[in-house]
Amino acid sequence: MILHPGILAILAGSGITLILLSSAAILGLKIVRKWDIRDSSEEQLALERRTYLVSTLVQYGLLFEVMALFLFIYTADDIHNLLVGAMCATGSLNANAFGFPALYFRVASLFLAAAWIALNHIDQKAEDYPLTKKKYAMLLFIIPVTFAGYILELRYFLNIEPNVITSCCGVLFSEGGTGAGSSLASLPAQTMKTAFFTLSLIMAASGISVIRTQRNPYAFFLAAVSFIYLIVSITSVISFISLYFYQLPTHHCPFDILQPEYYYIGYPLYASLFSGTFFGMMSGIIEPLKKIKSLSHIIPGLQRRWALFATSAIILFVIITLIPMVFSTFTLERY
Repeated sequence: MILHPGILAILAGSGITLILLSSAAILGLKIVRKWDIRDSSEEQLALERRTYLVSTLVQYGLLFEVMALFLFIYTADDIHNLLVGAMCATGSLNANAFGFPALYFRVASLFLAAAWIALNHIDQKAEDYPLTKKKYAMLLFIIPVTFAGYILELRYFLNIEPNVITSCCGVLFSEGGTGAGSSLASLPAQTMKTAFFTLSLIMAASGISVIRTQRNPYAFFLAAVSFIYLIVSITSVISFISLYFYQLPTHHCPFDILQPEYYYIGYPLYASLFSGTFFGMMSGIIEPLKKIKSLSHIIPGLQRRWALFATSAIILFVIITLIPMVFSTFTLERY
């Protein structure tokens, strides 16, 4: 099992990223203690040269962490054919106690890595690199999260036993079950529809407000709505959105839509959701950075651009969810 190409790619890529992050952590500790852009000493100049090189390498490593979530899910879905009882990624992840925790850490790593890349992008736009200490302090927090996720993935892949029967989505996401997946599947579809589409409109409206006015409350509001929208949307995928793709009133699995039978529609669906909510959250998170003099003229333009990305991605996400609702004969209200 460990020799599967996807597994080798994930473990090798994450291992290289951890090496890069660990070497960067040594520099990060020094930067947090001694960085002073106003200092013209030889030590400060050496730090500046090393920081630019290390930041570039770390950025590429973290870019892999962003993409690795989808590689991890694809691999989990691909190996289900090797497991007894598994029909999709749900069964693969449920093959042992480390599968779903590894997935959760992958999602956390995606957002943390993307946030660091965004801060590094902002920092390199200013002449005095005002976020250097902050981004390396953040890197010191990202490293243990990445390391814990790597250990979970390693234990997950090493402890998969192909001959052990695993529960699949029909059990974990059944309305009559007792777990968290069953609880989400049992939520009233009509209520979730109302919440989902209402929040979609609010999300789009708040994004447009940031693009047009850049007023502080709108940026913070967009960040808060984006976080809530991420949770509600994932819940909605399980509650009712997936049913329209499967055209079955009892099939709530959030992973089957990643399979070729459904034209891999899950990948653009989740990619648009994650990117839209990320850029929405970042538009508000960077609002306080306007107080930094060298960034005061940079942040407003980035907020407009990121709010535009967020709004466009969420519109795409909603369009994808609407396609089976509008163009299929399946009607959930009949059941």
